[in-house]
Amino acid sequence: METNGPTARRGVTGPLTYLTFKRETPRPPAQRRWLRNALPLILLALAGLGLTAGQYIASVRELPVPLDLLIAVGSVLPVAVAYRWPVLAWRLVFLMLFAGTINATPAEPWPWNTVQIIGALFVLWRLAATNESQVTIWAVTLTLIPIFLFAPDANAWGAALLVVAVAAIGDILSRRRRTRELIEEQSELTELERARRAILEERARIAREMHDVVAHHMSMIAVQAETAPYRVEGLPDAAKQELTAIAAAAREALTDMRRLLGVLRADQEQTIKEPQPGYDRIAELVTTAQRAGLPVSAELPEIGGLPEAAGLTAYRIVQEALANAARHAPGGPVRLEARASSATLELVVRNALTTDAPEGSGHGLIGMRERVELLGGELAAGPDGEGGYRVVARIPRQRTVE
Repeated sequence: METNGPTARRGVTGPLTYLTFKRETPRPPAQRRWLRNALPLILLALAGLGLTAGQYIASVRELPVPLDLLIAVGSVLPVAVAYRWPVLAWRLVFLMLFAGTINATPAEPWPWNTVQIIGALFVLWRLAATNESQVTIWAVTLTLIPIFLFAPDANAWGAALLVVAVAAIGDILSRRRRTRELIEEQSELTELERARRAILEERARIAREMHDVVAHHMSMIAVQAETAPYRVEGLPDAAKQELTAIAAAAREALTDMRRLLGVLRADQEQTIKEPQPGYDRIAELVTTAQRAGLPVSAELPEIGGLPEAAGLTAYRIVQEALANAARHAPGGPVRLEARASSATLELVVRNALTTDAPEGSGHGLIGMRERVELLGGELAAGPDGEGGYRVVARIPRQRTVE
């Protein structure tokens, strides 16, 4: 926001302390192009006004040249610094309201020269336009002290009204600016809320579709597999076991589906309280695949101290790799190996290569790669050069921070 002011301490003395003693945060440089281009002309005009003030002081007062020069410079210097340091500029103005009256003569209508008066009003306006109202009130109050002290007979009350009016105009501009910025900020928050609601509605729509279509079909598969031994007479025991395995796999898929639907329907990120599958459950995947007729051999050493995220990623990669092998190379041998070091868990899945093997652009491979890269690892998938297909995943045991 454009407005500066005391932020650490509120109340009566906080704005006064900020106005008089605390270090001021400079305003940003001029952003308007015309103002940057006009800066040399503004500085030239201020130099000319300073010379005019110095000549006036020299003609009406008997002052040493250094003091004459000091008053002349002090009449325009606050204006030069007011754009970026309005509080510092006011401090200079306040000091010059005392120094500018040195050796003033009764013939002068005011104990300050005209350039100094106009510059002081500009600085006060700039201060009011860029600071809180409490700071402006203190600045006006302190500015009126030298006016009534050094010019009681020169229409001090009229000057006081002028000072108050100039400060009021600046304060009105400051309040309008703050109001406009608050409205813009509120509008931005409203747009963000609308976008958030749109995302939540889309996630809810996806959840409904998955529940009504996918979950329904998975439930029907589980029910048919479970009831088949009772509906079909004369099934051999091997077929009954196969149907039982199918029903169990369907029920597990439904459980995962319900967990996913809960995440999609959540209004905000929530921690999933149910335990997630990890490395220790990969053996169950191998057993399920073997029961389904996929010749899988696995080398799965016990690995302790594996983080939950790494274990879940390993489980999902093996799950997808075995599904791809069953889909693209049915009946072909599959070899699963897991190796672990102090820093990395490496998974290697090999299977026979068929003509319809994945080319590396399927959604499953994309999902596996994204999971591994999210933990700072890497995944490679493709022909192994020996007539087979290989998936190699290297998963860091601790998440890599980039």
